[in-house]
Amino acid sequence: MLNDKANLNPKLFDEDIEQIPSRNGFGEGLVLAAEADKNVVGLCADLTESTRMEAFAKKFPERFFEIGVAEQNLATVAAGVALGGKIPFISSYAMFSPGRNWEQIRTTICYNDVPVKIIGSHAGISVGPDGATHQALEDIAIMRALPNMVVISPADSIEAKKATQAMAHHASPCYMRLSREKVPVVTTEQTPFEIGKAEIFWEGSDPKPGVTVIATGQMVYRALQAAKELESHKISVRVINYHTIKPLDKKTILAAAEETGAIVTVEEHQIHGGLGAAIAEVVSQNYPVPMKIIGVEDRFGESGEPNELLEEFGLTKETIIKAVTSVIRMKEKHL
Repeated sequence: MLNDKANLNPKLFDEDIEQIPSRNGFGEGLVLAAEADKNVVGLCADLTESTRMEAFAKKFPERFFEIGVAEQNLATVAAGVALGGKIPFISSYAMFSPGRNWEQIRTTICYNDVPVKIIGSHAGISVGPDGATHQALEDIAIMRALPNMVVISPADSIEAKKATQAMAHHASPCYMRLSREKVPVVTTEQTPFEIGKAEIFWEGSDPKPGVTVIATGQMVYRALQAAKELESHKISVRVINYHTIKPLDKKTILAAAEETGAIVTVEEHQIHGGLGAAIAEVVSQNYPVPMKIIGVEDRFGESGEPNELLEEFGLTKETIIKAVTSVIRMKEKHL
């Protein structure tokens, strides 16, 4: 059943659930962050409208800088601006930032530990017809490897808005990945959000659920769909919204491992180096339990409609259900 404390969308399982690109939430959150703090500035690499930085640029033209198609310069200029006492948000497609300018992010931002906020829009395979060259499936992996970097993957537009405002107050460099396509609005303005703290969105009817499903980004919605269907088959699961991939909420992870005894992770990202790998690193070293990792299995994206691609790559409710039943069998063998 849904966790009442999560204050989720009451229309969560309706066919006509509202869907909004998470990048829209960033645009709204950036304006709010800038209204609250005059040190917030914006820099973009010629994608102001696409990344939803447009509203900020119009409202605060004196605090907006168009860098042009020069992502490496985007990162290094932002590092200098941050050293000058400002809080720069930089935006582009995730394939270009952090994809193209990773070394500049590493050396000028992370090595100096300056509070640049990196927004990677159009992440994941659901970019759709843009195809493999524009589908960032490795961004979580390359960013969580960087010292000092915070990595965020919001479930929807409302959470992206909250994350943007929270990032503005965070002292470290931050990266947030966003969707181009519309995704279901899972949360509400009342849903708790704190950088580094995972939230339980579904707690099975059984006092001791048999599996924990840990999901990030738009996969949170599909994990909740799977949990609802599994409940009808008398299979009780816990669903965790894992919006902050770094720093990890080890307390929540290990409590899930100990209390449910099995874990399934779900992400719109390569299985190598992503959310599942991060969870496995913690679980294997502290409280080993059977695990299944759902994600893109060592392949590039391809052109297609977003929902068709999610189906093709196995990022569906049905795949989650199969993984849950599989990990339960693994668990039973260990008992």
